[in-house]
Amino acid sequence: MSRVIALFNQAGGVGKTTLTMNLGYQLQLHGYKVLLIDLDPQASLTCFMGIETESLEKTPFDALINEEPLFILKNQHGMDIAPTNINLSFAEIQLVNMDFREVRLKETIDPIRGNYDFILIDCPPSLGLLSYSSLVAATHLLIPIETHYKAFQGTNLLLQTIGKVKKRGNRNLKIAGFVPSRYAASNSQDQRTFKAISEQFSPVAPVYDPIPRATAFVDASEQQLPLALYDPKHPVLKVLEQLAKKMEQL
Repeated sequence: MSRVIALFNQAGGVGKTTLTMNLGYQLQLHGYKVLLIDLDPQASLTCFMGIETESLEKTPFDALINEEPLFILKNQHGMDIAPTNINLSFAEIQLVNMDFREVRLKETIDPIRGNYDFILIDCPPSLGLLSYSSLVAATHLLIPIETHYKAFQGTNLLLQTIGKVKKRGNRNLKIAGFVPSRYAASNSQDQRTFKAISEQFSPVAPVYDPIPRATAFVDASEQQLPLALYDPKHPVLKVLEQLAKKMEQL
């Protein structure tokens, strides 16, 4: 059965989009069929994948609002992607007054689930309808958390939202785990925050090895490449590879 994994944190700048692209790439290296869905109107994932947002024929807007099949570009770095652009921001406004708004993304994904082993959804950094729809559509939730005190503080609100979704919107939603991100091992605050994340959230779901802060991620994104293609020997790839293996076991 395919796994639909929403990568979500209402805080921005936690490495969510970078993780979506690179985790997807590691999974396809293992022979899995992977679909990335860019559900963030900022369209960072679409841009990182080398796709011109202005030239898109369709976006998830057309699937959510007009109930059209999800527009998918094939074989982008070995993965498929449902790209987006800023027009998706209007979907959240229109969804407010639409029937069955929470399940529209799920109904869009269900017909194509059998075509993929993994579907990764890059959610917006907000608690709006697009993110809520992603949690309703997902089988699993993967939560990147920056190892910074302020980012850690906001996670309680995120867990409250997840609790509400599991109570009514998606009783079968499972938390795949927490991914500490942008970790600087030499920084004392990062060390304290990583320890706090591990202690507080381990009873809820696995806390995986932290993803180090690395300028190579930024450089790879500028080149519109996954890190494994940009720098095949970068040490961070070992952490991404371990995370991909954990996702295989879901």
